[in-house]
Amino acid sequence: MEVTRRDFLRLVTIAGGVGLAPRALAAALTPERLLEFQPLGNVTLLHMTDPHATLLPVYYREPDTLLGYGAEAGNPPYVTGEAFLRAYGLTRGSAEAYAYTHLDFPALAARYGKMGGYAHLATLVKRFRQERPGRTLLLDGGDTCQGSATSLWSRGEDMVLAQNQLGVDVFTPHWEFVYGIERVKELFGDRETRGLFKGDFVAHNVSDISWGPPGDPVFHPYAIRELGGARVGVIGQAFPYVPVSHPLRFVPNLTFGIREEQVQRLADELRGARQVDLVVLLSHNGVSVDLKLASRVRGLDVILGGHTHDAVPKPILVGKTLVINSGAHGKFLSRLDLDVRAGRVAGYRYKLIPVLSKHLPEDPEMAALIRTIRGPHEARLGETLAVSDTLLYRRGNFNGSFDEIILDALLKKADAQVAFSPGFRWGVTIVPGQSISLEDVYSHTSLTYPNAWVREMTGEEIKTIMEDVADNLFNRNPYYRQGGDMVRVGGLTYAIDIQKSQGKRISDIRVGGKPLAPAKRYKATGWAAVRDVDGPGLRRGGRPSPRRQAGQTRSPPAREGPVIARLLPALLGVALLAGGAWAAEQPPVKKIVVGLPFEEAELILTSEAQRQNLNLVNVLDIRKGMENRGGTFRKFKIYQFCNLELGIRIYADSPDYGAFQFCSVLIYEVDRARTALVSSRQSWIIGSLPDHRPGPDALAAARGFERIIDEIFAAVLEEAKGK
Repeated sequence: MEVTRRDFLRLVTIAGGVGLAPRALAAALTPERLLEFQPLGNVTLLHMTDPHATLLPVYYREPDTLLGYGAEAGNPPYVTGEAFLRAYGLTRGSAEAYAYTHLDFPALAARYGKMGGYAHLATLVKRFRQERPGRTLLLDGGDTCQGSATSLWSRGEDMVLAQNQLGVDVFTPHWEFVYGIERVKELFGDRETRGLFKGDFVAHNVSDISWGPPGDPVFHPYAIRELGGARVGVIGQAFPYVPVSHPLRFVPNLTFGIREEQVQRLADELRGARQVDLVVLLSHNGVSVDLKLASRVRGLDVILGGHTHDAVPKPILVGKTLVINSGAHGKFLSRLDLDVRAGRVAGYRYKLIPVLSKHLPEDPEMAALIRTIRGPHEARLGETLAVSDTLLYRRGNFNGSFDEIILDALLKKADAQVAFSPGFRWGVTIVPGQSISLEDVYSHTSLTYPNAWVREMTGEEIKTIMEDVADNLFNRNPYYRQGGDMVRVGGLTYAIDIQKSQGKRISDIRVGGKPLAPAKRYKATGWAAVRDVDGPGLRRGGRPSPRRQAGQTRSPPAREGPVIARLLPALLGVALLAGGAWAAEQPPVKKIVVGLPFEEAELILTSEAQRQNLNLVNVLDIRKGMENRGGTFRKFKIYQFCNLELGIRIYADSPDYGAFQFCSVLIYEVDRARTALVSSRQSWIIGSLPDHRPGPDALAAARGFERIIDEIFAAVLEEAKGK
């Protein structure tokens, strides 16, 4: 898109408003200068993260609201807009202002065009490698294989082919797990085998606990490379909360977590036995977790982070550790040059380089691969659904105008009062006057769990969900934050104060303009539920049940109307991905299972799980660490099935354990004479404790946990007597 006279006049107006002379404006509008870099030292680290399968250049607007908790508020990286420009000494209307902020986005998009694209990234990477032969390492921070139609249809293979062509040396994951652990192993290998990916796939914090905790490592914890006469060790840190952020069926028997103590052990191992000169953590923690981790782990020289999509133009120095985050959607390539001498960093030079595709030629080999990948799908991807007359975007702590379209579609299709859409940070931006294609819609809805649902919820339940999400985002302890933005809501308004404590942040909730009534039942709808959604026409996983397909519930298609109305069927069609189902959810029947004694219970639970095609996960032997507690804690082994729900949080005070599990618990009654499955329509939701010596907070929570177990067991026995 070329700049028009009107766009240029608007830029001149912007420049005048900030006191910028025409000559200075002309310099600021010269994007080629952004590629200038004076080399330093003997090691160059190139870092990209969170491209979300955007092979082609895209528009991607940065957030207008990015709130920090407590002392974080108003300080980098928790700044946006004008505050961002002031913090980093940037000029409004410049290429950097366009790349890093939401300010004047439509006008600057017209001037500078789309950003990213793997063919343009490849040109930049090759340029730096030719400049620094034998000294350059390219690292990818994850969220690479999800976010587009072609990635969804190929189950991530298209992006692995692009990674190989780009020459990615080291990679760590997050959204890659939405294709399931077996597919991750096919694409990236594990400790025993190699996959399609040609580089090193590292993730120290992923363990298989099929045979009990602490489990066996699934992937290699780190990679070591020789660069410019220095040994560089790269530790991989996968997203710590995968079992919470995605359905558990994708990662059965796996644990993740921050594992701070293990990071320290690996850093010591690399510096000691492995004699590396530079220790790098390739992280998908999110910037707030990276900053805390840097303050607590010794010996990390650099953290290259991702997940929260933060574009940070200058490294944040925490002690002796450089913390870097490199944006999202292929918009940026970080370059960090280091002077590494005798095991220490003597100096560094850094630039977060905006990839302005208009000003970087395509790499021919990568362009050819992309044409091959997209060729069979071009006609379908290019189908025009509508033309937008406004700016449509997703990114922001609380608001996203493309999410509003999805919410309106859900409300209309379900005839509901309240709609929920996850606070995803991925999804391209549509500028005013741009056609919206089917591919654009897929960029906001490409999920392997796109099931839509509708059911009644009480006002109290609605508030609980909102408070829980807010606590995930704004917890005072960064280790408990899970990234993402606030859940998007339709038909509902609210106020939020993130500085308040859990359960007290959300206020003044209104549905249809009227105050939310805690006891009143509202018709609610949503999509992309992390836990399985059961109802007419559904079985586990959201697929139509063969015996019920003929009777599944669907609403009639939307009638022709304004642009947004015509877009609704396409949006919902993609959200359901043709194979899903629209379900009026019925109240689920919860089952409760306890094993007595352990050996018999384990056998029965395993066979029952196989019969029901469920994933059985050993999450806790509550006898361990509780030998002096007596009573119930000596008797039971607790198991978790793959449906994730809101529940009572059992927190561990150890930073070594990050991925808190929320689980429905199944209870079996077992005695010498008979084995009987006892089911209950009563819903009992409990949490889990880590398998190590609990601290005071965990013990306090455990006392409540013990009471719940006693109540559950009493209910089971009462029901058994009735039978």
